[in-house]
Amino acid sequence: MVILAALAVTSSGLTVGAVEAAASAASGTAFAPTIACPSVADRVGEAPARAQAEVQRNLQQLENQIAEANQRLANSAGQGGSNFVQNAILGPLRDKRVAAIQRIQIAFQRAGAQPPAGLQGLATCVVQDDGSGNNNDNQDNGDQGGTGDQDTGDQGGTGDQDTGNNQGTGNNQDTGDQDTGDQDAGNQDNGGEAGQIVCPAVADRLDQVPARAQAEVQRNLQQLENQIAEANQRLANSAGQGGPNFVQNAILGPLRDKRVATLQRIQIAFQRAGARPPASLQTLATCELRNGGAGNGNNNGGNNGGNNGGDGDGENQARGPVPEDFVDIRTVRPNVRTPRTQQNGSRGTFSVDCGRNERRIFNSDNVIVAPGVSNGAQHTHDYVGNVSTNNQSTNESLLAAGTTCRNGDKSTHYWPVLRALGQEEFDANRRGGGLDLNVGKILTPVQVQITFKGNPTAKVVPAPQFLRIITGNARVGGADPNAGWTCTGFENRQLTDKYPLCPRGSRLVRVFDFQSCWDGQNIDSANHRTHVAFPQADGNCPQGFQPIPALEHRLVYNVPQGPNFAVDGFPEELHKPITDHSDFISLMNEQQMQQVVDCINSGRRCR
Repeated sequence: MVILAALAVTSSGLTVGAVEAAASAASGTAFAPTIACPSVADRVGEAPARAQAEVQRNLQQLENQIAEANQRLANSAGQGGSNFVQNAILGPLRDKRVAAIQRIQIAFQRAGAQPPAGLQGLATCVVQDDGSGNNNDNQDNGDQGGTGDQDTGDQGGTGDQDTGNNQGTGNNQDTGDQDTGDQDAGNQDNGGEAGQIVCPAVADRLDQVPARAQAEVQRNLQQLENQIAEANQRLANSAGQGGPNFVQNAILGPLRDKRVATLQRIQIAFQRAGARPPASLQTLATCELRNGGAGNGNNNGGNNGGNNGGDGDGENQARGPVPEDFVDIRTVRPNVRTPRTQQNGSRGTFSVDCGRNERRIFNSDNVIVAPGVSNGAQHTHDYVGNVSTNNQSTNESLLAAGTTCRNGDKSTHYWPVLRALGQEEFDANRRGGGLDLNVGKILTPVQVQITFKGNPTAKVVPAPQFLRIITGNARVGGADPNAGWTCTGFENRQLTDKYPLCPRGSRLVRVFDFQSCWDGQNIDSANHRTHVAFPQADGNCPQGFQPIPALEHRLVYNVPQGPNFAVDGFPEELHKPITDHSDFISLMNEQQMQQVVDCINSGRRCR
């Protein structure tokens, strides 16, 4: 019955993603709700030859997004308040779809073709009701998060610009010194229990605006003012509504997304006029709630006051880990097995020193999984190597940026931060941090080792530039979990689903072994996994795959004694150690990669 309904929706121009997701969501009832979205593929038509691969990749990404949203819908049944589905599932899904659709439009433009019209109108999805009439406020009625004036369709063609190319300036270095002291005037004059939303002033940062850009810049400055006024109106009208994160999810989050789009249009206006856009404008996108009284129904006291000396009662406290997530490493039996290197194998290693993130480059984006989506990871990442990586990064912007690697390698390496619980960090009231239940002091590793190794049965071949690999899975129960937790002095034993408690004198170690068999064709895949694989138990690559240098991240930490540390993660994953993961984008040029290959295949140890 549910499968038939899903097919009927598809035939009418909506897609429910994978039918299996609909069936899964329906377990136990014939009329379980499912998320349905307008079909984009039907509107795209035939893509130019140069754009087909990119368009197909993003169409698949749209399907994956729907399937994941349906899974979240099924897993969260009964959770949250009246706006939970809209704020926690449909809203983020719409943001992801906007970014994917923009990438499709950009692909057409890069191929010299006119993008299909009206695609942005397909971003909003709905929940197909279960017949009970109580399926949350999921319909797009124009006032969810202020979507009535979304910044995706009124830009005169600027909505689909490849704005990633004007990033690359290190704006993702979120070190807690955001410029919020110079607030827009006129937004703090009516106080009240609901508080007031204030945003960093943009006009003061623009200096000289080129004559050709003045009209467009002025229009967008006015749009920023309108967005703040609308958000404050929504704040006043919604007093008493929602759950603990209502203000962040329904008002501040959507406001930030609108401001990001508007600030990008200002940057584009400068570029079109042949001028350099003002630096660091994107750091002005985040607004905050001021003077929010505790217990006013918007839960601002809990979200903001709880970590700022207010009287909130811990709304931002992490859920998890629990004592059962920890185990004394001395009770674990040795379990690390390494295949013996054969005569034709490759024994060498190549190490790269990219530092320990001493520069504190952080953000909660994930450019591989959620390109174009701010806070796409909902947890904070450590970055070493490329200094510009954020959700707007492109291959071109990454190549143009600097690096922390001593050999000039511009590859990007990133992983979730590790935190000492019970201590405060700069992001206590920010998305990716406390607002997503990631709390505690961020620990800087005392050692970061990035090493490329060989294959026990064969020589390695060069990996392609721009190859993307993710090892591990941020979701409990997700495919290919590959967390490796251990302690110095005990590295012949590793844990996947437990945090190790190390004895005195021993340090915590995180080990990430990346997939080292490549399909020989693709730098990425729809699920970011099938283009690479792990070697088989005997060390051979699966059929159709060839060995490439095997990347390993080894991170060493001083952590508090006892079960007082945790890795960042999605808020619903409860900081389980099995969700640990690491990401890599190769930016090595042909010469750099050949040096790695030659070193490994000749059996040398190179640095």
